[in-house]
Order: sequence, then structure tokens, then C-alpha cells
Amino acid sequence: MDHLEPVPDGSPAGDPSGAARPEQPELADLLRRSARGDEEAFAAVYDAVASRAYGLALSVVRDPAQAEEVVQEALFEVWRTASRFDARRGTPLGWILTILHRRAVDRVRASEAATRRDRTYHERNQTVSHDATAEAAHASMEAHRVRRALDTLTPVQRQAVELAYLRGYTHTEVAQLLELPVGTAKTRIRDGMIRLRDTLGVGGGR
Repeated sequence: MDHLEPVPDGSPAGDPSGAARPEQPELADLLRRSARGDEEAFAAVYDAVASRAYGLALSVVRDPAQAEEVVQEALFEVWRTASRFDARRGTPLGWILTILHRRAVDRVRASEAATRRDRTYHERNQTVSHDATAEAAHASMEAHRVRRALDTLTPVQRQAVELAYLRGYTHTEVAQLLELPVGTAKTRIRDGMIRLRDTLGVGGGR
């Protein structure tokens, strides 16, 4: 997919018969006329290659809506740059489909980059806010020691602490789950973490 060599002129699967399609010399002439601003000539170019261009775009981006957008973008580029076509370097159809292929690959790369950015943003912003005590407890102590320390908490403290630091709920979500005011939930979590710190012998900071 990442190779940008000129695309072959062969019809992709599903492409209609080429019987009604202009021959290469005629297509080259249509491009030359398009370069001079002949809109009717470009309309003929569009009609001649749109189906094949869509098939190629779809094979790369794998999404019908995006494939349509790629075809529109690529053929608009053909209209703007028709004067750059050089028959000595290849066929007109090959030149057009190479532009199309490059556009499709760019679309895939942009989509993949956006997905990576979204994933990174999500991962960075999903971290539950921990105070120093929680970080020390989870980073420095083995799980079984923490579990034993949890047994020293009152039932309401343990419930709040487990929801906040073992299950990842925010203070607001803990309050909603326990049907408590947010301030009360925060107090239970704070008192429970202070008791955990004392039981585990963890300092108040690093």
C-alpha cells in the first residue's frame, strides 16, 4: 500500500467494461484540453476514469465514503495539474491513477496518525488521580500487604478506598455508587488512605 510507483492501467475487480472508455490518445488529448481550462474535456476525463478510480481508492482505504472523498480530491488535483501530464513518462490513465493512489495512501496514513493521537490522548487522560499515599501503596507494596492493610479499615472506609483505588472510580463516581455526598466520600477515602499509610509504614511523600 505504501508503494507509490505508477499504478497499472489494468481494470480492478468490478470495473465496468472499457468499451465506452476513451482510448489512451483520446484521453491524453482530453487532459491537454483540460489544462487549457476546457471544462467539457475534463468532464469527459472524469466520466472515463471515475469508476476505475473509485475501485482503486476503495481497495486502499477500505471505506466507501472515504473512497468517494479520495476520488473527488484526486480528480480535482488532476484538473488543477493537467498541464503537468507528460506522455513521454507514461499513459494518461496511469498518471491519473498514480495521483489517486497517492491520495488514498495519504488518507490512510492520516487516519492511522489520528487514531494513534486519539489513543495516546485517551491513555494519558484515563489515569485516575492518586495522592502520594495511593501511589506509594501501589508502587512500593506488594498486593497481599495492601490487602492485609485494607482489613484494618472500617467497612465504610474500605468500601470507599477499594472503589477509588482498586477499581479506578473517581471520587464523584464513588459518591454516586455509595449514595453519599461527594464531600463525605472524599473524607472516607482520605481517612482510609491515612490509615493504610500508617499500617503499611509508608511515608507521606517520596
